[in-house]
Amino acid sequence: MANIKSQEKRNRQNLTRRARNKSLMSELKTSIKKVEQAHAAGEPTDELFRAAQKKIDVAAQKGVLHPKTAARKKSRLAASINS
Repeated sequence: MANIKSQEKRNRQNLTRRARNKSLMSELKTSIKKVEQAHAAGEPTDELFRAAQKKIDVAAQKGVLHPKTAARKKSRLAASINS
């Protein structure tokens, strides 16, 4: 365990941020899966795709995803829908 006060605070901050990042990533993955399942079932995916794109952009903006990773995820999702 940390003996230094600043490190104890850093550990608390890391726990909080980890929980927030995990929540964002979970929502992101769920929205992507919903789009893929709707596409596989032949249902319209416009609204779901827009929602997934928004979640990807938010994750990139918050620093959970690298901007290029976000761009790649959006591009691959769009390609899979359009194919």
